[in-house]
Amino acid sequence: SGASPSVLNGGLDKIDTDYWVIVAAIAGLAELANKETKEAKGKKYIPGDCGFDPLGLMPEDKEGMMAMQTKEIKHGRIAMMAILGYVVQEALYRAPVTAETPIFFKP
Repeated sequence: SGASPSVLNGGLDKIDTDYWVIVAAIAGLAELANKETKEAKGKKYIPGDCGFDPLGLMPEDKEGMMAMQTKEIKHGRIAMMAILGYVVQEALYRAPVTAETPIFFKP
């Protein structure tokens, strides 16, 4: 059908079990890395700071860091709402979101 597998339109049962095992393993590795970072930084640890900043975009000053973290949270929430919109659209119209809004997905 072309629809993305989701809880609302079904299809999650068609995804291979190996995929879910790999996803769980990667999530576990991320949690272990976060735990190590938390232990290494001690009291300087900030929740969510996994030490991943390959482009060096995080400001060094406290005010800049708080502003950047606020931006990250807001953008993450907007992205989650966008994905939820796709899921709801596919569930309501029973058609892939790429077919309903081709202007965004086809040249």
